[in-house]
Formats: sequence, structure tokens, C-alpha cells
Amino acid sequence: MTAADQYRAHLDAEISFTNGGGMTVHGFRLDLPRRDVPAGEMAALLVRHLGLLMVDEVRLTGLDVVAEPHKGSRGMSAGEPAGRVVVDLSHPIESGMVTYPGLPAPEVGTHLSREASRGMYAPGTEFHIGRISMVGNTGTYLDAPYHRFADGVDLAALPLERTADLPGVVLDVTGSTRRGIGPLELAPVQVAGRAVLLRTGWDRHWRTDRYGVDAPFLTGDGARDLVARGAALVGIDSINIDDVGDRTRPAHTELLAAEVPVLEHLMGLDRLQADGFRLHAAPLPVVGLGTVAVRAYAVLG
Repeated sequence: MTAADQYRAHLDAEISFTNGGGMTVHGFRLDLPRRDVPAGEMAALLVRHLGLLMVDEVRLTGLDVVAEPHKGSRGMSAGEPAGRVVVDLSHPIESGMVTYPGLPAPEVGTHLSREASRGMYAPGTEFHIGRISMVGNTGTYLDAPYHRFADGVDLAALPLERTADLPGVVLDVTGSTRRGIGPLELAPVQVAGRAVLLRTGWDRHWRTDRYGVDAPFLTGDGARDLVARGAALVGIDSINIDDVGDRTRPAHTELLAAEVPVLEHLMGLDRLQADGFRLHAAPLPVVGLGTVAVRAYAVLG
């Protein structure tokens, strides 16, 4: 928006508060996002600009909207910060889909239909209340230590700072002739305090028979290396952080013993740069559960 397209309101106002107080303003100047701002929106802009709490009512009088350059009123939205991009890293969950061969598919249904709800509310008001039955290991999910260890912290006890707003780094091993990702592959990456995301490209096989066959994984030595160097979280865009043929699950064991959360079945890591982003993958705080689906995403810029 150029200065020629900017508008300001010249106004008087009477403001009352829920605690019984009140105030008046005369000849006030307020930046507007456009010329045709409704009175209710203009009142909210005034309240935000003045930083007022406990407002009960705003009565605008003497109102005149004029073409005038903005002066920087507080409360005017600047929109998205320049360069900020949010990248979804989670597979959508659909009824009947298979995440891990052998585990039951989710069942997504209705507890209260819109039609049935109409008899419970005023005319023209309706709601839908859905229900979902699924194992924790569905879609893109996060493992807490309790998933592997009976005395490990569960999802509710897992510190939020281990899964939210973490600086992230991507290790790209697409095209590798080796399935296992070990210390040498990890060596170039600075991992201390970071969410380490392993990009294998295996998400291209999601929901196909190929997804569970000969998939890439993190070796036990690789997991020990990441723990020793202080990784905060480790994720992968494959079916499992471990080789599914290794029943000892060394990567899970090493990472979760060190309380490093594991994020599996990621997607879209090709949309991330090597670093310079923040990862969010906070799970529902369910007591007595070690794994649950998450909406993992990265914020760039």
C-alpha cells in the first residue's frame, strides 16, 4: 500500500469499561487498513491502538475518513513477516489408511451429526462432533521415552521445549546406496540443541507396498553419535527410525534412553533448506501414552 492509498479516521469517541469507568477522546487520528472500515472494526482498532483493557462499549461520533498517510497506529496488522514460510511436514490422516503394516487403520466417524444437532440448538445453528479411533502410531507421529521404556516419561511429561520451536537441520541422504545412516554421514551436520531431520526421500512411497520394504534408517551407531553431540530431536521421512528387520530397535533405544524424541513418517523435507528453520511437533499431552500423531511443521524465515 502506497501513501496515496492510505486512509485515516478523524473521530471522537466515548469509551466505557466493564469496571464502571469511562473515557472520552476528541479529534483522534487513527490509521485504517482501507477506506470502508465498519464501525465495529474501527472501534476495535481504536481499542488496540490505545492498549485498553476491560472495554465494554465504544461509541464513535464526529467520524470523518480522509485520504492521509499512515502515522503508525498500533494494532494495524502488517500481515505475514517478510519471507516467513510455513511448511507442513505431516501426512494427512484418513479413515482406513495404513501407516505401519500390521497396525490397525484409523476409524474416523461421527459422534453427533449436523442433522441430529439441529434439535439441540437454536434454529439455524448446527454443529458436527467427530470421533476417531486409532493407535498412537498413525500418520506422522512422535515417540516419547515411554514408548520404549516402562519408566520413561510419557507424552504428558515430555518437556514442551523438546518438541516445539526447535532450530532445525536437514541431512539429505537421498540417492545414497546405503540404507543405514551412520556417524560418517552425520559428521558434517551441526546437531547440538537442534531437531535433526533425516531426508531419505522415502516419503514418495507413502501408502504403497514399497514403503515398508528395504527402507532407509538410522543405525545404532548413528543414534549414539547424535545423542553424544546433543541432538534435541531426531526425525525421518521413512517408515521407521530403525531397520524394521532389527527387532532390537537400537536407534529407538539409544535416542529414547537419552530422552531425545523421535519423529517418524515425515514428508516434504525437500521443501526445507539445510538449516535456518524452526521445527514444531508438539504432541497431545496424553498421560500413559508414548506415541501419538502430530502436526509437524517448519517455519522458515
